[in-house]
Amino acid sequence: MMIHRYIRPLGLVATGALLTIGLTVGTGAVQAMSASAAESDGIAGAPSADGGVDQSRSRYSYQMDPGQAVSDEYLVQNTGTTTQSVTVYATDAFNTDDGVFSLLDGGVSPVDVGRWVTFASGADQITATLEPGASKVIPFTVTTPADARPGDHAGGIIASALSPSGQISLDRRVAIRLYVRVKGELQAGLTISSIASSYQAELNPFSGKTELHVTLNNTGNVALGATTVSRVRGIFGIPVSGTSREEIPEMLPGSTRTLTMTVRGVGSWVYLNPQVNLAATIDTEAINPGVLPTASRETDLIVVPWGAVIILSLAVLIYFIVRFTRSRSAQRAAAWNEYTEAEARRQAREE
Repeated sequence: MMIHRYIRPLGLVATGALLTIGLTVGTGAVQAMSASAAESDGIAGAPSADGGVDQSRSRYSYQMDPGQAVSDEYLVQNTGTTTQSVTVYATDAFNTDDGVFSLLDGGVSPVDVGRWVTFASGADQITATLEPGASKVIPFTVTTPADARPGDHAGGIIASALSPSGQISLDRRVAIRLYVRVKGELQAGLTISSIASSYQAELNPFSGKTELHVTLNNTGNVALGATTVSRVRGIFGIPVSGTSREEIPEMLPGSTRTLTMTVRGVGSWVYLNPQVNLAATIDTEAINPGVLPTASRETDLIVVPWGAVIILSLAVLIYFIVRFTRSRSAQRAAAWNEYTEAEARRQAREE
């Protein structure tokens, strides 16, 4: 029987904290536990406290020393109408090329924080059979290795349920983010490793737009977001545009992201100097790494003001057409005057 992974939105707690694999969806821990109740094979999960949903948390986040162990609970629920076998396990997280927080595929073994999570009897996963509407609290332990690298380690706790559908099996999975922030020497590093730019002219030579193509690198060991401000200056540093502000979602340590930022209302001033300034931001639950990094990059751009060139060319063409027309008219008038004068003289001689 072929296995097909079915990804179904089940709710995201706060800023993307509860998600389906590879997707960002929904809001609210309570919604997460009831979002799929109308489906026959729905599952849901959330942080647990006192046997129920922990409304104070949207994810798991721990500040730990190397070699430390922390115990916690995960609540999984069968929101469907059929009995289901649900497997709970942990894995590692990464950023996709477009910056989305994602988790390793089920067939890929974790090498970082996903390996630090164990369930009953030290197992790396646990399976529970749940009747329709039933829920179960799954205890687990996070143990950091004695040589754990300082900084942020990101992953997720996943609940997975296989169900047959004709000739295939559907794998329904939901996940909650997991952050382990290991104490030690923290390095907050976020750089702009490259910048390029392009210009798109409009018919109005003063309403074009400049696109900045920027590559960001998280070179430290702390997950960071950023606020960027882009602008364009002309010769002598004179501003020729307004500013464009953008909030960059969290980038995990070691991740790279390429962005396109657009600054509108830029005139075709021949020489343009696009610039971007970056200020890093950090999650409120993170360990304070000290001063957060800032970065600036700029590039030069030569723009042919085609709109102005066309308008000027038309003006010059009209000028010469008018001048030529007037010259031809003057020549015809002079020739007519000469003709009439000659005709008058001829008639005078004949008389």
